[in-house]
Amino acid sequence: MQVSEVTKIRRKVLAEVSRMALEGDLVENIADILSTVVSEDGPRYRCCVHKERAVLKDRINMALSQPIGTPLTEAAGRALAGERADLPAVNLLPEACDRCPIDKFLVTDACRNCLAHNCIASCPKKAIMVVQNRAYIDKTACIECGMCKRSCAYGAIIEISRPCERACDLKAIVAGSDRRAVIDYDKCVQCGACKVACPFGAISERSDIVQLIQRIKAGHSVYALLAPAFIGQFGPKVRPEQIVGAIGRLGFHSVREVALGADAVALAEAGEFARAVPAEQPYLTTSCCPAFVAMVEKHLPDAGERVSTTVSPMVAAAKTVKEEDPSATVVFIGPCVAKKAEARRYPDLIDFVLTFEELAAMFVGAGLNVAEIEAGAHISVASRDGIGFARAGGVTQAVCDTVAKLAPGAELKPQRAEGLADCLDMLSKMQRGSLDANFLEAMACTGGCVGGPGTMADPRLTAKLLELYAAAAQVAAAPDNPAAKAENDLHRRKNSAG
Repeated sequence: MQVSEVTKIRRKVLAEVSRMALEGDLVENIADILSTVVSEDGPRYRCCVHKERAVLKDRINMALSQPIGTPLTEAAGRALAGERADLPAVNLLPEACDRCPIDKFLVTDACRNCLAHNCIASCPKKAIMVVQNRAYIDKTACIECGMCKRSCAYGAIIEISRPCERACDLKAIVAGSDRRAVIDYDKCVQCGACKVACPFGAISERSDIVQLIQRIKAGHSVYALLAPAFIGQFGPKVRPEQIVGAIGRLGFHSVREVALGADAVALAEAGEFARAVPAEQPYLTTSCCPAFVAMVEKHLPDAGERVSTTVSPMVAAAKTVKEEDPSATVVFIGPCVAKKAEARRYPDLIDFVLTFEELAAMFVGAGLNVAEIEAGAHISVASRDGIGFARAGGVTQAVCDTVAKLAPGAELKPQRAEGLADCLDMLSKMQRGSLDANFLEAMACTGGCVGGPGTMADPRLTAKLLELYAAAAQVAAAPDNPAAKAENDLHRRKNSAG
């Protein structure tokens, strides 16, 4: 998987912040990151070292979960005290935004200055003229409707969009009046696609690494909920038990599989489908992807009642831990940025969310080489289907297998969507009744969770390694897993008592 300079800088900042927090000298040395990451000798990515360090200050604030512009020593002190600013999961770094001075429509050298002049004829604002035997677009008059591009017989007019805008399927990020990117949080679902797309690293996520490290150092019982997409994230030859062992070396009290929570979700969601479809509603959608759930709430609220009421595997796993140990600090570790937003809906269950990238930064900060960890064999307590939740089609497989075992008379006609544009399209069709399906698996990321913005490995490789890992599971489906049934029964009794 290609690692860009943007990614290298982001990971170096996170690793340095982790190291200083672990060594106990964060406040004293936080400003040193400015000179270690960006030196006078280069490399230089922006106009001058001062601009580089202004951007870096914003990035450090995000790594400390503090507002942009907070003095670094003050931000470090707040982070060590456990303070977390009320920030969205995804944020713009103003100093890093290049303001992309891009004109949306551009006439290329393919222009033939033809006799028809379809581009001129089609322009509603007469913004096109011929200058030196070539069409020219007057940007002061152009309204960027695209009629010229569509009418050109040679395809000589091209459309250029800003990377962040192009990556956002929900049109939640646009260029403001000064061309600097602006995130519309009324539309944004915190999926992190814009963060991955921006070649200037101007979009970042807030991190709670320091606050988590402080909780570990204080001796709290910190439980790691490890998402099944962890397979292959630290190299194809790194074994699952080595990753689990390395997490233990960081000071975590225990590591639990979110895949077991996925088994509990499969049981609950299959039961909900058999009960509700078609008796109460025409179809049901999955609820495990928080970006998709937020998309429905913000962009297609009329379909909200069709989204499963079953909690996500993260929340299901967290419930089990909190029921066993009410004083536990629960940390979800996975590939997803949107989980940081979802966690805020369950403050009594989820204390922190880390991406795999942030976990890797903690390993580096602690001086741990995962590939060298000696650990015993790791045997998953989840089913093959539960582990498969992490890839596209996995939830469908799990629910189909569970329905077939527990409600064989139910007719399940599944469809799946990857990417928010596809999710919106599929769901709109189901709302209109134009799609012959009664169950929709919806994933915001292409490929499923293995393609999330917090991953470190090629999604195709992860998906293959995940299949091999799942194939070694002791049971095939959730109904065959006594641990999942016990977990589901525990949740049901707790909900009834509440």
